[in-house]
Amino acid sequence: MAIFSVFIDDGCIVCDACEEAAPEIFEVTEDTCFIKADVRLDGGYDRNVDKSGLKPEVVSSLSDDIFDAADACPVDVIIVVEGTGEDAPEPEAEKAPEPEVVATPEEPAEIVGDDLESLLTAGDRTMSILFGSQSGNSEELAEKFAKRSTDYGLDATVHDMDGFDLSALPGMKRVLIICSTWGEGEMPDNAEELWQQASADSAPQLPGVSFSVLALGDTSYEFYCESGKDWDNRLQQLGATRLVDRADCDVDYDSSAAAWAIDALAAMAAVDGSGEFHEDQVEAIKDRVSGSAAAGAAGEDGFTVPETVADAIQAEISIFRYDPVSATTGKDTWVCALPGHMSVLESLRALKETHDGTLTFRDGPSDDPTTAISVNGRLILPGSVRLDSVTPIRDGGLRLRIEPLPAFDVVRDLVVDHWPLERGRESSKPWMVAATREGVDTTQGVMGAMDPSTADMLHSITDFCSAPLLHSCSDATPHSEWYLGPAVLARTWARINDPRSSDSSIAGMQGVMDSREGIKAETDLASIRRQNGSSRIIADALLDARTSTLGRGAFNGRHGKHVWWYNWTVKSSGRVNDTVIYRQVLGPMGLLGNLFSGVTARMVFGFTRTGGNMFNGMLGMVAPPAGIGKMPKQFNSSVDDHHEVVAIFNEVDGRF
Repeated sequence: MAIFSVFIDDGCIVCDACEEAAPEIFEVTEDTCFIKADVRLDGGYDRNVDKSGLKPEVVSSLSDDIFDAADACPVDVIIVVEGTGEDAPEPEAEKAPEPEVVATPEEPAEIVGDDLESLLTAGDRTMSILFGSQSGNSEELAEKFAKRSTDYGLDATVHDMDGFDLSALPGMKRVLIICSTWGEGEMPDNAEELWQQASADSAPQLPGVSFSVLALGDTSYEFYCESGKDWDNRLQQLGATRLVDRADCDVDYDSSAAAWAIDALAAMAAVDGSGEFHEDQVEAIKDRVSGSAAAGAAGEDGFTVPETVADAIQAEISIFRYDPVSATTGKDTWVCALPGHMSVLESLRALKETHDGTLTFRDGPSDDPTTAISVNGRLILPGSVRLDSVTPIRDGGLRLRIEPLPAFDVVRDLVVDHWPLERGRESSKPWMVAATREGVDTTQGVMGAMDPSTADMLHSITDFCSAPLLHSCSDATPHSEWYLGPAVLARTWARINDPRSSDSSIAGMQGVMDSREGIKAETDLASIRRQNGSSRIIADALLDARTSTLGRGAFNGRHGKHVWWYNWTVKSSGRVNDTVIYRQVLGPMGLLGNLFSGVTARMVFGFTRTGGNMFNGMLGMVAPPAGIGKMPKQFNSSVDDHHEVVAIFNEVDGRF
């Protein structure tokens, strides 16, 4: 079927990917993307949420560009509407209204037995996850559960409550709310505006919406999980159907949130394309996802061999190409039918054998760490991932965008040069220099011993499947040739904490960790944390390494003790919130306001005890109290070292 229309759904992040792929169709504005007027039948200039048709000449000449733009969109908000050419609206005389025919509502068809597969694949399978977060925990859970929803046959979209259009909520069949509580039972900053709209009398009714709420909080506060409770009650008041009871989670929320997700995702998956909830299918869906209901051969001992063969699926595979001879880049796209159980690496081999023998990629065993590539923005080992699990299947097919790993120079097509990683590994001096320690006399002779918990900790830090893949997880490595990267630093941190390492080698490795090429060059650990379960452990270890580095340096540097004493002063003022921080940098009027809170006095007189200068330049003479003691500058310059900014917020309040 040909393209009939295209529109932009909520959640555009203004990334320019669509405009680069199809500049004739899309135009990126300050906060979203518009469909240009000269390609539309109605001549409008907006997101085209009314699904106005495209001009026939545009469809015939630019269809491929539109599909490319939809594939390039990282948040999947470009929705392509397909239909026949006869469906395009044309100006015509107004027809006389026909008598209204009241259709008899059909009973929802009961889905049983083998029809479970059609329930999980047919019709509208979209689900929306809205998060309200102050510290990022709710957002992290939303992203995690969105990825997990593909196992349940759902196509999830994550929405930040900040800027979310409440009027779009009635059109959503499946909604999950993940919201934390801030302060004394208050909404997080990014959820406050949406909550005010939802709690108003003019809020839309939600009769066709199925929902569940996950509330995050802290039992040490009086209003525990109050924000989540408010959303749960309000959605029910507006007519939405609660499928799973609200889960209230304390600060140690991992296990309880995971248990809620199993129930909530299974319930949402049991909602069919018309919005009907099939409660009797929930347990069957859970069994299917867990694998206990997989078909296979059963042995006499009760062990079931799972069925690993899947039917063929239509796959559209776009692969990045680079020719080093002509120094040209591009992409090739193949549409073919491949078994769903085939790995991504096997599909690359098949394309090379049957379509293009010049296609170049690293081949090897399924767990070969050097074969890592990027598929639809997800970093994977292609030999370990099946086609039917790497991306959601839509309309019986899937689309793959295969690219080389970021952070490395491309040699040809999908092959990259790992030399920056190897160079960093060599410069970190990874060899073991053992300390002299006592051994344990065993039946097999004298050998060294280690506490089991320490051994488990050291193993978990370095338990990653591919060093090149972990190196590419960082947002900093593509932009820095000298940064050692998370793979090298994780192993270095493990050696530093290894009781078998000698004091001299630990001192040398700490020098590597504290250097310009070390952990302070890492900009954001979130990109590492969200990859998989083991990456979260590695991200926590790197955070400990960064804390250790900053502690050893006592926050020395261009900002020096200012970071340390400034933040403890704000803490001692008893007003640890955003307002205090902003007022410190808003100029003379903000500083004048701080005279009444006691913060200014502490900064002017208390900071002189650290050995700093009383006056930090002429600013203290011209516009006091700025520039006196450790008062901040009134004319701020750009920050060179991102870790110093992060240190400020971490020291003020860990919830940042």
